[in-house]
Amino acid sequence: MSSPIDKEKLKKNPKEISDEEWKKVLSPDEYHITREAGTEPKFSGEYDKFFKPGKYNCKCCGIDLFLSDNKFDSGCGWPAFDESVGQDKNIIRLEDNSYGYMRTEVRCKNCNAHLGHVFDDGPKKTTGERYCINSLAINFQPEESKT
Repeated sequence: MSSPIDKEKLKKNPKEISDEEWKKVLSPDEYHITREAGTEPKFSGEYDKFFKPGKYNCKCCGIDLFLSDNKFDSGCGWPAFDESVGQDKNIIRLEDNSYGYMRTEVRCKNCNAHLGHVFDDGPKKTTGERYCINSLAINFQPEESKT
């Protein structure tokens, strides 16, 4: 991970950033997850059992994706959320039939990074959805202290 991506280019149109540019700023694993729609191994992610107050941003472009208030322990092996920021304001959903059955892939609306998938087996008391997200696709930003 060497020279950073031009911040103006990232702000204006992150979808135009080339694969070579992404490879310069992402680790090989981060690149595989976010740019090649990979999946990290179950229970290996930094944020699976992580429950501090704050928000989760896209690893590639920094846009807000999830709040810690919507995170729950689903036992699936990946960070799970029952809702995204602004009810999918910053996320797009795509049909994914790559394993021979229908799933719904979720990507960052701003830079098209693959984040994970959303399923309909989440908490029934809230949205009923479970966003199953790769830790390598997100960064955590702690909640600012109220002092």
